Amino acid sequence: MASLINLLNDLLWGSVLVYLLVAIGIYFTVRLGFIQFRHFGHMFSVLKDSRKSDTSGISSFQALCTSLAARVGTGNMAGVAVALTAGGPGAIFWMWLIAMLGMATSFAESTLAQLYKTKDDDGNYRGGPAYYMEKGLGMRWMGVLFSVFLIIAFGLVFNAVQANSIVGAMQTAFGWKPLYVGVAIVILSAVVIFGGFRTIARTAEIVVPVMALAYLAIAFFIMFTNIEKLPSVISLIFKSAFGLQEAAAGGLGYAIAQAMINGIKRGLFSNEAGMGSAPNAAASATPYPPHPASQGYVQMLGVFMDTIVICSATVAIILMSGEYVPHGEVTGIELTQLALTSQVGDWGGIFVAVAIFFFAFTSIIANYSYAETNLIFLEHNHKAGIGIFRVIVLGMVMFGALSSLPTVWALADVSMGLMAIVNLIAIALLSGTVIKLAKDYNKQLKEGKLPTFDSKDYPELHSQLEEGIWDNTKEQK
Repeated sequence: MASLINLLNDLLWGSVLVYLLVAIGIYFTVRLGFIQFRHFGHMFSVLKDSRKSDTSGISSFQALCTSLAARVGTGNMAGVAVALTAGGPGAIFWMWLIAMLGMATSFAESTLAQLYKTKDDDGNYRGGPAYYMEKGLGMRWMGVLFSVFLIIAFGLVFNAVQANSIVGAMQTAFGWKPLYVGVAIVILSAVVIFGGFRTIARTAEIVVPVMALAYLAIAFFIMFTNIEKLPSVISLIFKSAFGLQEAAAGGLGYAIAQAMINGIKRGLFSNEAGMGSAPNAAASATPYPPHPASQGYVQMLGVFMDTIVICSATVAIILMSGEYVPHGEVTGIELTQLALTSQVGDWGGIFVAVAIFFFAFTSIIANYSYAETNLIFLEHNHKAGIGIFRVIVLGMVMFGALSSLPTVWALADVSMGLMAIVNLIAIALLSGTVIKLAKDYNKQLKEGKLPTFDSKDYPELHSQLEEGIWDNTKEQK
C-alpha cells in the first residue's frame, strides 16, 4: 500500500501536476494580458478599502489573512530549506517563477469563487471550486469529488502534519512533552473552530500580520548586517538556476532538472496557486470594489506575499548565514533554526519555534474553514454533521501531535494533487468567464468608475448565479 501511494505521489508531483500547473499558469498569464505585472500596483490599491464588509461576508483583508494563514506555514520555513539542499540555490529562481505564473491562476480561481458564491443557512457567504463546478459547469459530481479530496487533505491530514511540526519545534526549543503540547493545540483550536468562520477570520487577521512582520523584520536585519553578501547570493541563485555553476563539472542537465523540480514543487506547496484551497476564503468576502475580479487581485497579492516575500526571507536567512551546505545532511526546519541562531544568537532557535507555532496553528484553523465550506457543499448545512466533523478534526490534530507516519503524509499529498487536477480542469473550462470578468472590471477602471458587477448585464451568467447576490449591486452602490 505504501509503495503504491509513493508511486502515485511521484507520478503526480514529479510530472503530471507540475506540467499542468505551469501550463495553466502560462495560459492565464497570456489570456489575462500579463495581469500580475501590468496591474501589480493595483493589487495594493484594492487593499486600501479591504476592511469593508457586510453582515453576510468577512472583509477582503480578513479573507486575505485567512488564505495566508493556510499558505504560510512550515513550508515557508522548512520547505524552502528542503528545496535549497535538494535542488541547490537555483531552486529558488524556479520557485519565484512559478509564483509569478501562479498569481494569474490564483486570480482566475478566486474571481470564479466570488462570482458563484452562495449563502449558507446562517446567511454567510460560502463558495469555492466545488460551487463553481456545480453552478458554472453544471457538474455537481465534479464538485463532490473535489470536496472529498479537500476534506481528506486539508481538513484531516494536513492539520495532523501542522500539529506534528509544532510539537517537533517545541520539543527542540523547550523540551516540552508532545502530549502536553498536543492538548494545548487541541484546546486552542477548539476555541477558535467552534466560534465559527468569523472567529477564524478575526484570529487570522490579528495573528498572521504580526508574525509575518516579525519574521520579515529579522530577515531584513540579517540582510542589512550582511549586505556585502547580497550580490553574490543573488548571482549564486541565477547561476545555479541555469546550471552555470555545474557546467564545468559536466552535470549541467541534471543540475538544472533538480533545481527546476524542487523549486517548482516547493513553490506550489507553499503558495497553493491552482490548488483550489484559497478560493474557499475568497468566496466568503464582501469584495470592494463590488466586483468578483477585485477578490482575484487580493488573492493574487496573497501568492506574491507568501512566496516572493516570506519564502525569500527564509532564503536570505539561510544563504547569508554561511550555514548552507549543498546536499548537506542538515535540512528542513533544523537548517533554518541553525542559520538564524548563527546570526542572532541562541534566541534565534526559540524565535523559529514560536513562529512555527503561530504559523502552523493559523494553518490548522484556516484549513478547517476550507473543509467546513466543502462539507456544507456536500451536506447542505447539516449542523449535526459539522459538529461531528469538528471533533474528528481535533482528533486528527491530537493524532498528529503524537504520531509521525510518513505514509499518512504521502496520502495527503496524493489527495491534494488529485484535488488540484480537478480544480485546474474546472478553471480551464471556465476560462472564458474569467476573461469576461477581467475585461469588465478593467473597462470600468479605465473609465474612472468604481468597478461594479451586475449579473443583469450578463444574461448568460445571470441564470447560473445565486439570486440576490449579484443582481442588484449597482442599486446597492
